[in-house]
Formats: sequence, structure tokens, C-alpha cells
Amino acid sequence: MTSSQDLFLALDQGTQSVRAMLFSRDGELVAKSQQHIEPYFSSHPNWAEQHADYFWQNLGQACQGLWRDYPDLRPRVVAAALTCQRATMVCLDADMQPLRPATIWLDSRRTDAYPALPLWLRLASDALGQRHMMYQLQSKAECNWLAVDYPDIWAKTRHFVQLSGYLTYQLTGRLCDAVGAQVGYLPFDYRRQCWAAAHDLKWRALTVRREQLPPLVQAGGLLGTINAEAARHTGIPEGLCLYAAGADKACEVLAAGAITPDVGCLSYGTTATINTGNPRYVEPMFLIPAYPAALPHAYNTEIMVYRGYWMVNWFKREFAAQEVRRAEEEGIAAELLFDELLRQSPVGALGLILQPFWTPGVKFPGPEAKGAIIGFGDVHTRAHMYRAIIEGIGYALRHGRERLERRNHQRITRLKVAGGGSQSDEIMQITANIFGMKAERPHTFETSGLGAAMNAAVGAGYYPDHASAVRSMLHEGRAFKPEPSAVKLYDQLYRQVYSKLYERLAPLYRSIRHITHYPKR
Repeated sequence: MTSSQDLFLALDQGTQSVRAMLFSRDGELVAKSQQHIEPYFSSHPNWAEQHADYFWQNLGQACQGLWRDYPDLRPRVVAAALTCQRATMVCLDADMQPLRPATIWLDSRRTDAYPALPLWLRLASDALGQRHMMYQLQSKAECNWLAVDYPDIWAKTRHFVQLSGYLTYQLTGRLCDAVGAQVGYLPFDYRRQCWAAAHDLKWRALTVRREQLPPLVQAGGLLGTINAEAARHTGIPEGLCLYAAGADKACEVLAAGAITPDVGCLSYGTTATINTGNPRYVEPMFLIPAYPAALPHAYNTEIMVYRGYWMVNWFKREFAAQEVRRAEEEGIAAELLFDELLRQSPVGALGLILQPFWTPGVKFPGPEAKGAIIGFGDVHTRAHMYRAIIEGIGYALRHGRERLERRNHQRITRLKVAGGGSQSDEIMQITANIFGMKAERPHTFETSGLGAAMNAAVGAGYYPDHASAVRSMLHEGRAFKPEPSAVKLYDQLYRQVYSKLYERLAPLYRSIRHITHYPKR
């Protein structure tokens, strides 16, 4: 028996905060509690770690804050789902206790002491020009450098799980995880959406063993029920069903309605991405996998700008002391004042062009990539630099759109925009102008949470499938139409300047790395 008053609890463990939210059957955000967190601590350069229990404690506080502020809503909650930052790994012992801090996805440690591959495989990867890809996998895989740098801890690691798996265990007492959360350097078969077969060469490239990895559940499937201890910690009703959803990006794509390759979904978060949903497996680049979607047996083909809207935080820290002081005086977030900087600077930032690769990706645009800003003149100010950051991210994602269209053999005809950056009307207008097409926001900024809520609704039987949930729970938000004069200018800058930058600068990037040994290979 269902009621129009029923609510779905979405738990969203992000990089910078954790949110507990209640959504109605028609996808409206009814209530929300947010707990800001320290994303990571770093005892050495390029390290990024956080205690797993810290996430659990803050998840509990977010939930308790929700019930404290909205006590009458708790009896209406009928199902829950969890979405989580991806590629954050936790080592657990035989008693399910963390053995060391979780390794956050921003951690960039490597090792050169990874498992040796047979000669024939090394020769084959060389023949295919994929030696660097194999090196990236083996050197960056957390299991490989943990085994080398922390051999005693790795020897005690009975379970090696994503943060989502750890939180699922804390909530239900059952160690399992969502298929849609499996993104990272793991022996996962992305095409079949399960752990790799025993004969798969990933098992020879990595130190992790099959028995260390958790059972996986497709989106909308039952992970377990909230146990008594979790109910005391979070205030979530004991016995409530927790359904599988997916990683935060996957849930954003679902909530934006990007479930077919003709719809592109931009995510303006700490990592900026462009995704297309797909019922078939399409790699965005050769040997770069399509990730599991937040709906069962489907895929997200993704191009990533690794640091993305992290660069807004970088700008705030390095150049925006004035806005930070003013924001503190007014009791608002400093980012709300940055739209003024966009209004103070013209389209194209008077020729200031930024390439936003402060951290390179594996293959996009290339492993040697670094950030660059060109076109400085005596007229440029902080406002122009901030605009150049926003425009540079837009250029990079436009490049990603062109690549996805080629790989999917289908044009993107609709553009949805989600994530924190989408809250800015100025950024949305810049997006429409750079892409030369209408940019649409969903009706809520909490798209990761909405995608989780859709999975709870499907799992609990309120909708027969995810497509039905999208039709009922997603509504149109504001749309931004491209401005012809701005489109023309951006198109010229993109084609004649930005698109040529990487090819011209790549040899210099390689020389910088060779001379300074930073970043390491």
C-alpha cells in the first residue's frame, strides 16, 4: 500500500559535505540536512586521506540534523539509498575495522614495485602502444602501492572496499556494494559489470585478491536493512530497506535524464565531467572503460576534467581574499560573490585563455598535460582570470562532447547541467554560449541525491523501472539559450586557439616533467 505522502531518504556522501535528504514521489526535495566535512588531510605532498569513521560520524550527524529539524517527516520515510564519492578506498580487517585512513580519490601516490607481468603481455602492450596505460594501472592502483608501502597492513586487509561499501556495512551490517559505485583501479569487468573472471589479466597486474572484494548489487537492488546500531547512530528507522544506487556522478547523470546518448550531462563538481548514458558499452577512448550507470545493466561514457571546479576553490584560496572577507561579513558563501567577477569581465576574457589541467588525466588530454594560461596583457585583472577558469573548463568539456559524439556515432542534441557550478546563472549562460546550444538545469541542484532517491523508489516498487522514475521524478528547470554574438566569439577562440593549445604545449610539458621530475611518471 503506497501513499502520496511517502518519502525516500537519499544519503549523499560527497567530497566536501555529506547530505541527508528527503524526496517525494514526484522528485521534489522536501527536506535536507548538510554536514560540511574536511575533504582530506595530507601529511605528505600528493597524499589525500581521511579516516573512514570520520565519514560515518558525519553521516550520522547529517541524519540526526534532518530528524531534529523535520521530526514529523521520519514516519513517512519508506526506503533509502546511498550515493558516494567514487574511488575512495578502505582497508578493513577480519572484524570489519579500518586498518588505516581511507585513500581519497585525489591521492596521487604511485609505486614502481608492482607485480611483474609475463614477457608476452609486456610485448603485446608495447605493440599496441599501451605501455603507458598498463603503467598507469599498475603504478596508481591503491592495492599495489599499499602492498609495497604498508606490507603489514596489506597483509591484514581482509576486505578492500569503496567508501560506499564501508558505509553500507555500517548501515546494514552486511558488506556489499552497488555495481554503479565501482570506479577505480580494481579488477572490475566494466563491460559485464562484475568482478573480472579468474583468467582476466587484471588479477596478474594487481595485488588485490577476489576474496577481498565485496558482493555487488545492481542499481535498485536490495543492499540490506538498517540495523539497530545504525538506527541509534543515524536516527534512520530500524528495518528500513537500503537500495543500491551508484557513485555520485552516476546518480547525477540519471537524475538529469541523460540515459540515452543523445543527451549530454555536464557535471560541475570537484571533478568536472561530460557523460552520455548508453544501453551499450562504448568506451570514451580506447582502453578507457565506460563506467556502470545508476540504472541496471547500462553505462555512462564519460570524459573527465580531473580537477574541474576544484579550480574555483583554488582561485578562492589564492586570489579571492576580498570576496572571502566580504562573505564572512555577510554570512554567505564566497562563491556567491564570484558571479560579480563574471559580470565585470567580457565574453572571452579579453583573450585570456586557460587550459584547465592542473592535474592530468590518464588519457584526456594526455598524461603529460599541465595547466596553462596564455594571452596576458596589462588590462587583465582577477575578474578576467576567474572568467578564464570557467571558460577553460567549458572549452575542455566541449572537446569532450565532440569526442563522445564520435564514439557514440550520435550527436548530442540536449545538454543538461548538474553539480555545484550549475547553481550560477552566469556559468550556465557561459556554458550555453560555449556549446552553442541550450543548457538546461534539472529542477533541483541536489541531483546526486535525486538519482539515489530514484533508485530507492524503483527498489521499493513505486516505479516499474528507472525510465519511469525519471519521467515522474525529473522536471524541467531553467534553460539558458545561447547568445549568437557570444557563440561566434567562443567558437573562434575554441577552434583557432584553445583546440591547438595542447598539441603545441605538449612537448614543453614533457620537458618540464623531465627537468623537474614533477609530476612523476
